[in-house]
Amino acid sequence: MKRFSNMVELLKKFPNEKTCLKHLKAMRWKDGIYCPHCGCRKVFTFSNGIHYKCADCRKKFTAKVGSIFEDSKIPLQKWFLAIYLISSHKKGISSVQLSKDLGVTQKTAWFILHRLRHASQTKAFNMPLKNIVEVDETYIGGKEKNKHLSKRTKGVEGRSVEIKTPVLAIVERKGYLKTTATAHVNQQTIGSFITTNVVLGSSVMSDEFRAYSAIKWLYKHNVVRHAAGEYVNGDCHTNTVEGFFSLLKRGIVGIYHFVSAKHLNRYLDEFSFRYNSRWFTEEERFNVLLNNCDAKRLTYQQLIRKYA
Repeated sequence: MKRFSNMVELLKKFPNEKTCLKHLKAMRWKDGIYCPHCGCRKVFTFSNGIHYKCADCRKKFTAKVGSIFEDSKIPLQKWFLAIYLISSHKKGISSVQLSKDLGVTQKTAWFILHRLRHASQTKAFNMPLKNIVEVDETYIGGKEKNKHLSKRTKGVEGRSVEIKTPVLAIVERKGYLKTTATAHVNQQTIGSFITTNVVLGSSVMSDEFRAYSAIKWLYKHNVVRHAAGEYVNGDCHTNTVEGFFSLLKRGIVGIYHFVSAKHLNRYLDEFSFRYNSRWFTEEERFNVLLNNCDAKRLTYQQLIRKYA
């Protein structure tokens, strides 16, 4: 089977809808074809090798049914190209640029990207973190000094959540990362996030923010004091998790320009997926994301409704 490591080779490997469907079938049904409607494994294959019919519920289907591609009029080749672009570009790709690359409208490209972000919540990286773990928080939102005087909010410097959204991140050194947007950064929120995602007794590195003191009874808690100009103290530092935050912020500032609080967690899923698959080849990362395409389909109405 042809392999690929760049966009040209990807298009050569998947030149038409039939080859795309064949690969999608191989990824989704490794243990044999089953009906996505009722789960029955007795399935009839049509002569075109694309359509199937369930012997039980009698419904017809293709490999796209029950996946994020269901009911999409966009050819699979364009979907595959979008998967490659969002998974290989370290800081992501904007819907405006993707619309030009795929030859679709910006609205369609925006919807494609959000469906792929939805699929990037892969279970492959859900194992709890252990050994040496770093935790930190950052705040996503525009800087007050860059706003017009009439639009500035007073008294929101530092850790204010009035105009910014806090983001918590935990990363295992030489391992995976977990991240989430939150409404608060207090002991309860931070303690719950850490205990949910980190094995008890692990070594946790953080800065001197007092909210992290909630975990000192459950973990080997080490602190690096940034306020005193200390950034590394022996084995204690938060440089790894701060490296992820730099990628996240460069992506938001340079590629997306603005991310609403409503959709922030979806963007975090995208950046976390790329970070957690940083050791993979382009083809492996593409297939991991494609393999998770059977996630529950995200509809456009779900995406644009007031509360996500």
